[in-house]
Amino acid sequence: MEVHNRYVSLKNHINEAPSESDLEIKTTTLSLEPKEGSGDVIVKNLYLSIDPYQVNRMKFYSSSQETSSFSQRLPLGQAIDANGVGEVVASDNAGYKKGDLVAALIGWEEYTNIHGGGGVFRKIESTEFPLSYHVGVLGLSGFTAYAGFQYVCKPKKGDKVFVSTASGSVGSMVGQYAKLAGCYTVGCAGSKKKVDLLKDKLGFDEAFNYRDEPDLKATVKRYFPDGIDIYFDNVGGEMLEAAVANMNVFGRIGVCGAISEYTDSTKRAAPDTLAIIYKRITIQGFLAADYLQSYSEFIKDTSNYLRQGEIHVLEDISLGLESLPSAFVGLFRGDNVGKKIVQVIHD
Repeated sequence: MEVHNRYVSLKNHINEAPSESDLEIKTTTLSLEPKEGSGDVIVKNLYLSIDPYQVNRMKFYSSSQETSSFSQRLPLGQAIDANGVGEVVASDNAGYKKGDLVAALIGWEEYTNIHGGGGVFRKIESTEFPLSYHVGVLGLSGFTAYAGFQYVCKPKKGDKVFVSTASGSVGSMVGQYAKLAGCYTVGCAGSKKKVDLLKDKLGFDEAFNYRDEPDLKATVKRYFPDGIDIYFDNVGGEMLEAAVANMNVFGRIGVCGAISEYTDSTKRAAPDTLAIIYKRITIQGFLAADYLQSYSEFIKDTSNYLRQGEIHVLEDISLGLESLPSAFVGLFRGDNVGKKIVQVIHD
């Protein structure tokens, strides 16, 4: 049996900000009968993760393309691989059967053939939480926040924590983990609505709209008169410079992303090197994959927080594969609140 399989592919390589016209939806056929002995698992995709880092894979060149297999430059015309949740519809793999729900490296497409089953992260054994949670809060976005904050930033009770892009998929979780760790927590976001959400729903001690602040160093100083112990960086650029200027001695900076630099090559951060030296600041980039041995611990802890109502979930879900180009481009306009997800609609 074959199905028509729609997928999103890259039409043109880019240099700066993406546009919807850089992506196109194409159709191919896919057999739902895996070859005997292949170990393949065929998945009907249900929820797809939309992440800013993909823009660096779309570029003619980015230094990130040389560092790991999942960040390599995308070929034109092919389905774009991405994290998501799906249902197994056929399997030649003893580890998976029809009907299993899986969190996996699938694709921006309706169906994915996971060759050898190697792209499956885990089975979803329980339906206690919505399936979309396994893309965001219980998926790699949540794990990135958990691992980066716990193992890179190494929080202590009473630490003063600053989070950029605090209403995004990772930042919103970092802020909540910080509060659970007993830290004073301040976030920044790009609108009054998002600022209010950080304080009123997520429990941040303070938050500010960076678009309203012409002098970021002075603004950060206003919110941290006694300095910053931990800065969780999702932005790079001027915000990183402002954080370094206000860090305490032996402060820790976890560098998760640099979204301000992804689409504007003129916004490269130039933090004060002398401040880094004399304050003995630790700045560490990281990838969630560095800490996968702690994934089960993350699932256990975060599931408990969800059950107890101690973590609030922010999701921004678009419907249908045809919404994906707009959903992706919207990340760079700040359209999303929380984890951006596309729900695939099947006839």
